[in-house]
Amino acid sequence: VKKSKKLLKFTIFDGADERTIVSGIAMFYQPEELVGKKILFVSNLKPVKLCGVESHGMILSAVEGEGKDEKLQVLTIDGMPAGAKIC
Repeated sequence: VKKSKKLLKFTIFDGADERTIVSGIAMFYQPEELVGKKILFVSNLKPVKLCGVESHGMILSAVEGEGKDEKLQVLTIDGMPAGAKIC
């Protein structure tokens, strides 16, 4: 995302359509690291603009540690089709 060192913009297929999601994970991932991955995200949120880009969901991740030792992992799932529901 232009004007941001923390935000990445993703185009994600949700099983029916593509949606844009903006996530503050640029400090932990290069965009190409997540290309082709099946990631978990929440889609039933009100759209919000971040640095002028409208985001239609939130990527789920887990974090461990603090400060310089902080690690973040985007939650992924294999073996399920795009659009599978989280329950």
